[in-house]
Amino acid sequence: MAGIYIHIPFCTKACHYCDFHFSTSLAKKTPLVDAICDELKTRVSYLSNEKVETIYFGGGTPSLLTKEELKKILNCVYEHYDVINSPEITLEANPDDLKKEKLIELKEAGINRLSIGIQSFDKNTLEWMNRSHTPQQAETCVQMAQEVGINNISIDLIYGIPNLKLEVWKQHLKQAIELKPTHISAYCLTVESKTVLHHQVKKGEINMPSDEVTEEQFQVMINELSEAGYEQYEISNFYLEGFESKHNSSYWKGKKYLGIGPSAHSYDGSSRRWNVANNHQYLKGMNENSIFWEDEEIDETTAYNEYILTSLRTKWGVDLDLLKERFNSDIVNHFQKEVYFFIKNGLVVITNENAYILSTQGKFLADGIASDLFWID
Repeated sequence: MAGIYIHIPFCTKACHYCDFHFSTSLAKKTPLVDAICDELKTRVSYLSNEKVETIYFGGGTPSLLTKEELKKILNCVYEHYDVINSPEITLEANPDDLKKEKLIELKEAGINRLSIGIQSFDKNTLEWMNRSHTPQQAETCVQMAQEVGINNISIDLIYGIPNLKLEVWKQHLKQAIELKPTHISAYCLTVESKTVLHHQVKKGEINMPSDEVTEEQFQVMINELSEAGYEQYEISNFYLEGFESKHNSSYWKGKKYLGIGPSAHSYDGSSRRWNVANNHQYLKGMNENSIFWEDEEIDETTAYNEYILTSLRTKWGVDLDLLKERFNSDIVNHFQKEVYFFIKNGLVVITNENAYILSTQGKFLADGIASDLFWID
C-alpha cells in the first residue's frame, strides 16, 4: 500500500511561525492545478503499481481550492492510479474557509477526512500568530463538519507559545476535547529560520519559554488527552480508536509515497525525490519538460538513521528483529550498546515484542535520544 501527497502552495496570509512553502498570490492557482494533474500523469510508475490507500492535500491551504479543482485532481488520481475502494482522503483546512456550503462541497468532492489548523482558542494568540480565524470560527467549523457528515476530523494545536499559562493550555485542551474530534495533533512551537517569529526572537522582541515550561505543558497534554480516551501513537499525535492518520502512519512505517506539487517529497523505498520549492520554477519545469527536482539514493547509514528518528517517535518503537533483518551487525551492535544508557535512565523501555519505545519522560527528549543512537560512518 502507498500514499499520494499533493502540495497546494497557496495561503491568504503568512502565519508568523510557518516555514512551509506557499504564496499569498492566487494568480497562478489554475495553471498550478493543471500542472499537478500533469505531474500525476507523468509519475505513474513511481509507486511500482502499488495500491494507493491514502490521498493527502497539504499546504499551504488546500481549502482554498474549489470543488471543481479538487475533483479534477482526484479524478486524475483515480484515472491513473490503482486506488483502493475506500481510501483515506484528507484535506488540510483553515477554520475561516469552512463555511457550511464549503464543507458540503468538500464532501461532494470526495474529502472524507479534515485536518483543521485551529492552533489556539485564544483571540490574542491567534492575532499574534497572524491567523485569520477567530476562536468561535474554530469551534463552529468542527461542529458544522460533523453535521454535514465529515466525521473523521483532526485538529491542530500549538503549545510552547510565549506567555502561555498552564491553566490556559489546560483550557485549550478541554475545549478541543469537548469538540470530540477523532484525532488531535499538538505541536510544540519551534523557531524556524526566515520566519517573522525568528526575526522577533533574534531582535529580542519575543522570549521563548524554557524547556521546563514546555515539558510541563507536554506532560499535561498527554495526561488530559489520555483521560479523555485519546491514545498517543506518535509524539505529537493522538487518536480515538480506529481513527489514526493512515497517511501519516505510512511515513513513520516507511511505506512508499508520491509527492506532487512544488516542494513535495517522494519516497520509493530506496531513494527520495523533492520538487523545487518555487511555484514559477515548478510550472516552468512542467511546461518545458525540464528537471525541477533533486533526488538521492538512500544508503544503509541514512536508512538506519531515518528509521531510528521516525520509529522512536511512535508507539510501535524500534523493532530489534527488523533492525537485525535490514542492517549489518555493526549497526545493530551499536544500537544495542548506545540504547542501554537510556534504558538505565528510564527514558527507553523494552516491550514484550522486543521493541524499544520511549517512556513518558523520554518522549519529550525524542529527537535528542534519536541523534545519540545514530550511526556515523
